[in-house]
Amino acid sequence: MPTVTRDGVSIYYDHDRGEGDPVVFLQGVGTGRWQWRWQREGLAGYDLFAPDTRGTGRSDAGLPPVFPSLPRRLRSPLLRGRFSYDGDTLAADLEAVLEDAGVHNAHLVGVDLGGLIAQRYALEYRRAASLTLVGTTPGGEDAVAMDDDVRDRLLATSGSKREAIRERTRPFFSERFTNRNPHLMDRLVEWRLVHDPDDPALEAQLGALERMDVHDRLERLRVPTLVIHGTDDRIVPVENGRLLAERVPGSEYLELEGGSHGCFIEEDERVTDRIRTFLAQVTETTPTA
Repeated sequence: MPTVTRDGVSIYYDHDRGEGDPVVFLQGVGTGRWQWRWQREGLAGYDLFAPDTRGTGRSDAGLPPVFPSLPRRLRSPLLRGRFSYDGDTLAADLEAVLEDAGVHNAHLVGVDLGGLIAQRYALEYRRAASLTLVGTTPGGEDAVAMDDDVRDRLLATSGSKREAIRERTRPFFSERFTNRNPHLMDRLVEWRLVHDPDDPALEAQLGALERMDVHDRLERLRVPTLVIHGTDDRIVPVENGRLLAERVPGSEYLELEGGSHGCFIEEDERVTDRIRTFLAQVTETTPTA
């Protein structure tokens, strides 16, 4: 089990060895490595890495021990506010993983919080060879926040643990996709029960997504960038993807009409093919690790 410890916090990462360039998949809020399984299969042959974000899967949460014992009504505002995870910490976690793995240049693929981490990392460190930003935001005053009812569903606790997880999953997908794929929804619930963060870490991740802000630094990004966003994304509204595509120099933009936040699962072949094409283009001029 490859792990690296930074500031006393153990960060786990998966590694699927391949002969191609390193590609690193960065998780979204409240979700485990399972969410990238379709792209990891589709990009087999690349040297693939998938770190567990703090508090997710096998990685430590790194939160003060008092928080799990607090009532949610007291804990959640704190963890989504001043005690949330921050961009410096999450980008430094990624740097520690790449250093530990001996990766000198990596293509970063991130969704929502993972996409913000990728942006922050590329601005502050030197190992990012390209960015693929799916359903994410630069933050800042021009960003469009998710609706309150969507946020409430992501934090749902009613009923059994399985019922709460099922409710948390619904905002990721279109209602049509959810209704047509009941067996997949059942599998996602089981995967989430095993790999997703507990509630305090989920709240700290959500706080990071809502508070991180790189919008005034986007013009400094100097790595090839692909932005992918669905027009019906309820978690990170599509205006954020358009904002990224407008402000990141030389970026490419794929907008999926009717696409959900989980467009990379609903339309996995189309999204994977676009990422594969993008990586093939940039690796022609990008040094390998």
